[in-house]
Amino acid sequence: MKTFLFQGDSITDANRNRDHRTHLGCGYAMLTGSQLMYDYPGELRCLNLGVSGDRITDVYARIKEDIINLKPDYMTFLIGFNDVSHELTMQCGLSTEKFEMIYCMMIDEIKAALPEIKIIILEPFVLKGPSTERLWEAFDREVKKNAAAAKRVAEKYGLPFVALQDKFDAACKLVDTTWWSGDGVHPSFAGHQLITNELLPVIRSLL
Repeated sequence: MKTFLFQGDSITDANRNRDHRTHLGCGYAMLTGSQLMYDYPGELRCLNLGVSGDRITDVYARIKEDIINLKPDYMTFLIGFNDVSHELTMQCGLSTEKFEMIYCMMIDEIKAALPEIKIIILEPFVLKGPSTERLWEAFDREVKKNAAAAKRVAEKYGLPFVALQDKFDAACKLVDTTWWSGDGVHPSFAGHQLITNELLPVIRSLL
């Protein structure tokens, strides 16, 4: 049986049960994983090891235990918002340059250990809401820098890249932003479905 791993921060974590790696939380990892396991019964198991609050450095610190040792055949990364928010609010974030450098280090190490792995990079995104509006211009500017860096990493390694910011921006023109995210950071159920809708076709192209 092949393994699909979801990695990232709180958007991926989505209140998963940390005592059970097969518990996929209540976000896009659950929606995506449920569909995959339905479509490929007995062939694919899905794990969610996203951790709320993680920056790229935190994911990199977990690389052996929570990625390489699990030997996933497929995996996704959605990371990059906290690297900005931690710097803006607590002065313990990362510059875009360091974010990109560590992202590359992480991909290098994973591919060296697991040369057949298929990795998908999702674009970090931000919406204007209660958690972001006070420093909106900085959030908007810096998260978009990290999004561009994540895309460069994907291009460097020939990895699929799932664009999300434009999709959320378009969705917010149809109905108020709060429909898609209550705070501007964490997606609503509808927001998680949006991510799933963008991600699933990319995964299916790799299976």
